[in-house]
Amino acid sequence: MDSMFVLILVGAGLIAVSVLTSVLAFRFGAPLLLVFLGIGLIAGEDGLGLMFDDAELAYFLGSLALAVILFDSGFGTRMQTLRRAAAPAFLLATLGVLLTTLFVGAAARILFDLPWLYALLMGAIISSTDAAAVFFLLRAGGIKIYKRVRSVLEVESGSNDPMAIFLTLLFIELILAETRGSLAASFASGFGQQMGLGALVGLIGGILIVEIVNRVHLEEALYPILVMACALCVFGVTGHFGGSGFLAVYVAGIVAGNRSMKGAATLRRYQQGMTWLAQIVMFLVLGLLVTPSEFGPVILPAIALGLFLMLVGRPLAVVLCLLPFRLDRQAVAFNAWVGLRGAVSILLGILPAVMGVEGADLYLDVAFIMVVTSLLVQGWTIKPAARWLKLIVPSRSGPLERIELELPGTAKQELLIYRVLDDSPLIAGERLPRWASPSLVVRSGRSLRYEDSGPLQPGDLVYLFAPPEYVPLLDHLFAQPRSPDRNDKAFFGQFVVNPDGRIGELLAAYDLRPGEDLAPDQSIAEFMARELGSHPVVGDRVSLGPVDLVVRHVYQGTKITEVGLALYQDDRPSAYVRPPRHGTRGIRARLDTLLGRGGKAVD
Repeated sequence: MDSMFVLILVGAGLIAVSVLTSVLAFRFGAPLLLVFLGIGLIAGEDGLGLMFDDAELAYFLGSLALAVILFDSGFGTRMQTLRRAAAPAFLLATLGVLLTTLFVGAAARILFDLPWLYALLMGAIISSTDAAAVFFLLRAGGIKIYKRVRSVLEVESGSNDPMAIFLTLLFIELILAETRGSLAASFASGFGQQMGLGALVGLIGGILIVEIVNRVHLEEALYPILVMACALCVFGVTGHFGGSGFLAVYVAGIVAGNRSMKGAATLRRYQQGMTWLAQIVMFLVLGLLVTPSEFGPVILPAIALGLFLMLVGRPLAVVLCLLPFRLDRQAVAFNAWVGLRGAVSILLGILPAVMGVEGADLYLDVAFIMVVTSLLVQGWTIKPAARWLKLIVPSRSGPLERIELELPGTAKQELLIYRVLDDSPLIAGERLPRWASPSLVVRSGRSLRYEDSGPLQPGDLVYLFAPPEYVPLLDHLFAQPRSPDRNDKAFFGQFVVNPDGRIGELLAAYDLRPGEDLAPDQSIAEFMARELGSHPVVGDRVSLGPVDLVVRHVYQGTKITEVGLALYQDDRPSAYVRPPRHGTRGIRARLDTLLGRGGKAVD
C-alpha cells in the first residue's frame, strides 16, 4: 500500500519539476525536450536510482502520448497553412523520410558494421523530425519566421511520424520473417494498406467527431474529454485493422480543427494542456528507460552518425525533395538544418526490443545519443541560422494583450477583451470602427459603459463584439506601434504604394518595360496575386527590375491589402522573391532560383 503513495509522489514530483524547469528553458532558449529527458536521466538508474526497464509499457505510454500530440498538431493546422505548404511538406514527410532512411542506413552499415536490413532499420528509427522541439525553440527565441518556410516545417513535422513508424515496422517484420520477400513489394503493399487506411479512417473519424460534438448536449467541461476519447478511438480502430493509427489521428485532427464545432475555443485550451502533459510523460519515461552508463561502446559512432544525419543525410534528402518547388536556396537550407530529432525517434528505438529483434539495445542507445546530439547542435542554432539566412520577418507592432471568448449562439461574432497599451493608435487619436461593438470598459477596477468612459486610457480593458474576419484590424488598433527601424524599412520597402493602383503606371514611373504576359491595366494587388498564387504571405516579393514589390499585409490569407516598394540593396533578402508563375519569364526565373541567382528583370 505504501508503495502506491511513493509511486504517486515520484511521478507527480517529476512532472512538477519538468513544468517548473520549462521556465529556465524559455529564458535560456534551451531545447525543452532536452530538459525533460535530462530530468528522466537524473531520476533514472544512473542518477537517483529509479529502476524502469519495461520496454513494452514505455512503448504503450509513448504511443498513447504521441497519438494525443498528433491529434492536437492536426487540430491546430489551419487549412490555409495546409494549402500553402501541402505539396513540399508531404513530399518531405514521405519521400524525404524514405531518402533519409536510405542515406542514414548506408552510413550506419559502415559505422556499425550491420547487415543491410538492420542498418536500414536504424535509419528508419531516426528519420522523422520533432514538431514540438522545433516550434518550442522558435517561440522561445522570440522570432517570427517567414511564413512559407514555417508552414512547410509545421506540416512536415506533424505528418512525417507515420512514415517513419511504417518503415520501422516494415524493416522489423522483414528481419523477423523466416522467408524474406522483395523489399520493394513489401514496401508497396504495406504502404498502401497503412497510409491508405489511415487517411480514410482519419477523414471519416474527423467528420464524425464534429457531427457528434455538434449534435449532443453535454456539460461544457465534458466536450474536450469526448473529443479526445473519440480521437483515441480513431487511433485504436485504425491500428486494429492494419492501418496507420498515427496518420489517422493526425488527419482526424486536421478535419475536425477546420470545421465549425461547438466549444472549439475551450477545446483548444484543454488540448494544449493535454499535449504538454503527454510530451512531459513521454520524455520522462524515455529518459528513465535509458541507461547512459551503457553508452560507452557506441557513443562515438552514434555521434558520428548524428553529425552525418545533420550535415549530409537530411540536407541531401531535403534538397532532392524541394527541387521542383519555388523555394530559394536560403529557405531550402533552413528546412534542411531545422530537422531536430526528438521523442518519436527514441520511441521507435524501443520497438526492436518490444518485437524481439536481436541486439535491440543498440537501437535505443544510438537513437538517444543522436537525439541529444541533434538537440545540442541544432537546437541552439535555430535563431542564428534564421538570422544568417535572412528568414526572420521583422515585427511591425509591439505587444498586444487579447483574450478570446466563445459564447453560445454567436457563431458570427466573437467577444474580445483588449488591453489598451501605451502609445497604441487608440491613444494617439484613432477611433474604433463602426462595425466593432464595444460594450464595456474596465478602468481601475470600475466598470463603465463605453459611451460614458470618455477617451480610452492606457491600462483600460475594452470588451467588444466583432466578426472573426475583422479581428486582425482590431489587433492593429490595440497594438503598440514599434518605432520605425532602418532594417524594417529595407525589408518591407522604403515606400508604401496603393495596391489598387495600376501596374502599368508603376512600371512607367520607373521606366520599366512590361513583360509579354503582363496586363498594364491590372491593379498592383491583382498583378502580385497572379505572380504569387492564391496564398500570399507577408514578406513575399515580386521582382520588377531595380525594385521589388513587397507584401506588407494580407487580409484573411488571400487578399493583399498593403504593398511596399523596396529598392534593391546589397543585402536584399532574396529568399522572399517568388519566381513568376507563367510564361518564359517563369521558366528562366525558376532556373535562376535553383542556381541561387534570383531573377532581376521584368521581361
